[in-house]
Amino acid sequence: MNTVKKIALAMIIALPAFAHAGEAKVKWHDFNDYRDVEPGNNSPKGSFHKNVAKNFEKHFNKLAEKLPEDYTFNVEVTELDLAGDVRFGTMNELRIIKPIYFPRIDLNYSITDKDGKVISEANDVKLKDMGFMDRMKMGRDEAYYYDKRLITDWFEDELLPSLNLGE
Repeated sequence: MNTVKKIALAMIIALPAFAHAGEAKVKWHDFNDYRDVEPGNNSPKGSFHKNVAKNFEKHFNKLAEKLPEDYTFNVEVTELDLAGDVRFGTMNELRIIKPIYFPRIDLNYSITDKDGKVISEANDVKLKDMGFMDRMKMGRDEAYYYDKRLITDWFEDELLPSLNLGE
């Protein structure tokens, strides 16, 4: 097979992988009003909050890629309680991860199509994972792993199947 045919075949095979390409828009409330978004290691609150927002927005966008092209996943995070709890040590503040400090996230969401028509929406969605440490952890060094897994599980197990996208 010549090179042109190989490239054409590779493109035909790869195109379905790019068939989904939604985007996410995330709205935050004042981080100081959330239940627990406290930095450990004496990090400045402002930079820690920006880091949390950046990480979660990236994660929401990764999930939105599973939606059809031109769909928008609009998320408003109304409450956030990160996995773990910040405890004061001798010289440092550390986020301690224990089963009693499970992740909780409350949000409002809507999914709109390219014309702005609302495909799905809900207010006051409450996510929590009281058994978050009972499952195997993949991605050990990923920031906010347990919190993002909570969102992913809800998105893939509840939200996507409810959309009936005809796949």
